[in-house]
Amino acid sequence: MVRRLIFVSGITLLFFTPVSAEVFRQVDAQGNVTFTDEPSDQSTAEKVEIRPVTTVTLPRPEAVREPQQLREKVEKEGAAYSNVRFTAPQDEQAFHSGSGNVAFQVTSSPGLKNGHKYEVTLDGQPVGQSTSGTVSVRNIFRGTHQAGVSIIDSAGVTIKSGDTISFTVHRPSVLN
Repeated sequence: MVRRLIFVSGITLLFFTPVSAEVFRQVDAQGNVTFTDEPSDQSTAEKVEIRPVTTVTLPRPEAVREPQQLREKVEKEGAAYSNVRFTAPQDEQAFHSGSGNVAFQVTSSPGLKNGHKYEVTLDGQPVGQSTSGTVSVRNIFRGTHQAGVSIIDSAGVTIKSGDTISFTVHRPSVLN
């Protein structure tokens, strides 16, 4: 029993002992800087103090649960809308935009309820919200992009999402 306790204590101590290594900064004759854990020349090697790295352990996704209340609210409010979609630009549309500005037109059936907004995403990132159905985005890079639209409530919770569209922006360049 005592041996087992000593073994378990030793293993626990091993896991909780911080690992530390020395890091050295060296400058060669050409002025190149290198960092190493084994200095080749002690006279030009300078020991560098490294602060401990902060780590964060996130919970497993299955351990994070939405409250039942929130799920029921989203299902109830989302069912009130039959759809939310883009009216402009259209899916697979390609167009010229010298400035890269694009005006997204969105609609839903039925129209927005009080406290709800349309939210437009561009390449997975939110770019604007609107209650009027128009979201203007400036200086979009040339190329093909993905846009999505959702209806969100006043707390920013997604109530209903529409289909993603793809569109291509052509912009002039000095090369063409």
